[in-house]
Amino acid sequence: MKVQLQDQSVRLRLDEAELARLLAGESVENMTRFGGIDGWGMAVSLHAGEQPVLLDGGTFCRLVLPRNAVEALAARLPCRDGLPFDIALEEGGQLQLQFDVDVRDSVRQRGVARRSTASSV
Repeated sequence: MKVQLQDQSVRLRLDEAELARLLAGESVENMTRFGGIDGWGMAVSLHAGEQPVLLDGGTFCRLVLPRNAVEALAARLPCRDGLPFDIALEEGGQLQLQFDVDVRDSVRQRGVARRSTASSV
């Protein structure tokens, strides 16, 4: 899982194998160590709710995403459009989350999706 952070914005990009693990009910995690035993980590998992949930433990953050939305994204892969979420924070701020699946990996694993063309009458 690739994690990009900037201001109040997080982008998560999973490859196809990580997406398969996520859809199978597992968590996908990324841990960065800064020397010693301490580090900072992020995990993503799914739940049956409609909205994403942020569970913050200081040095470890878990994002719990709506299963239906992630399954719908998986059904239309490969595609460049991921899932955007706005997560309200306790202190009144907001976190913008972009959840993507690596489009190049999806093309390698699934092949190129053919687009249907509507014929005009």
